[in-house]
Amino acid sequence: MSKAERLIEMMITINAKKDFTVGELANEFSVSKRTILRDLQELEQAGFPLYSEVGAAGGYHILKERILPPIAFSESEAKAIFFACQALQYHRDLPFEQETISVLKKFLNCLPLDVQNSITQIQNKVVFWIPDRHCDSPLLKAMFLVVINRHAATIRYSSTHSESVRTIIPIGLYAMNGLWYCPAYCTTANQIRVFRVDRIKEIIEEKPYPKGKYPIPASIQEYLEKTEVKKDYHMKIRLTDVGVKRCENESLLARGLKTFSTGGGMIDMEIDHAALEWVADYILPFGNNAAVLEPAELIKLIQQKIYELHRHYCGSELT
Repeated sequence: MSKAERLIEMMITINAKKDFTVGELANEFSVSKRTILRDLQELEQAGFPLYSEVGAAGGYHILKERILPPIAFSESEAKAIFFACQALQYHRDLPFEQETISVLKKFLNCLPLDVQNSITQIQNKVVFWIPDRHCDSPLLKAMFLVVINRHAATIRYSSTHSESVRTIIPIGLYAMNGLWYCPAYCTTANQIRVFRVDRIKEIIEEKPYPKGKYPIPASIQEYLEKTEVKKDYHMKIRLTDVGVKRCENESLLARGLKTFSTGGGMIDMEIDHAALEWVADYILPFGNNAAVLEPAELIKLIQQKIYELHRHYCGSELT
């Protein structure tokens, strides 16, 4: 084994062990302790985060921010990584925003100039556009750690109508249309609710919770799959060509959209109760470009919103 190969293998071994002695590495790599000490010195000079402790129980340890061993990428794989990162570019907040910028700079500087130019062309020609909601989520990284640590969190939350303190057991995090959401079991409501991360004003307390005590899905993927198949209401909305184009831009409604060869289209799908008001708010500005056929609850909700708008702009009496 060459010295370069030994150093790479040593980085992989150290990352796996986290704590080790010079003697352990010497036996594992069949070299002298002096050789291992020289190798460790080279790794430290290259930035590998090691520290040592003297004494009978001493040895080497890895600091919290470990440096991972080198990984070889093909040109196509390098482009794929930047293409994936492009999808994150327009998110207003990310759990590891500064780290994302840092890793891309490091990665780009290591690539040949022609590959760098090719990646620049991709960045200039392809964009995963996400609307800027002007909603900062300063607690996104803190909530990310709550989710990863599988903890409960007592939060101060600002909803549409009020502010409250509640304890939640997060299922996970997901981003949609430029906003971050945290579905979680709310101990106040005794059911799963969806919390917008930008509306979380404070994390008052974070602590472990008894596993299996609360009825929550094992993963965020399982939660989203179950959410998609809820069938509280059967919704049918007739659309003009203009209405079709508007609904094509909204992922929830686009799933149930069918277009007609003669023009226009129809939304025909099942939705859950929690989405009813959102659909009413989204469809209301369509005017004559949408006609809700069912459910009756959605029609009544839209009528109520029209009545409230009329009172707001035209006075208390309908004409």
